[in-house]
Amino acid sequence: MAKIEIYTKFLCPYCTRAKALFDRKGAEYEEIDVTMDRAGFDKMVDRARGGRTVPQIFIDGKHIGGSDDLAALDARGGLDPLLGMA
Repeated sequence: MAKIEIYTKFLCPYCTRAKALFDRKGAEYEEIDVTMDRAGFDKMVDRARGGRTVPQIFIDGKHIGGSDDLAALDARGGLDPLLGMA
């Protein structure tokens, strides 16, 4: 299975939506809560090439983007191969 990392913040509905998609697929992920973690937030921004909103999602180190990007990737059939489910 792929290594999934999701940078999140407390009570973020978009974060909840992205995690729910992975849960429906049975994919395990590492959640990195940056609500009160400035160093973690700065690392997220650096890895996401300036992306400052949450969630920021990475699969095997590849930046996917946010919740809408993840949903679009899934809708066009590109998520399952990245997760090793194809």
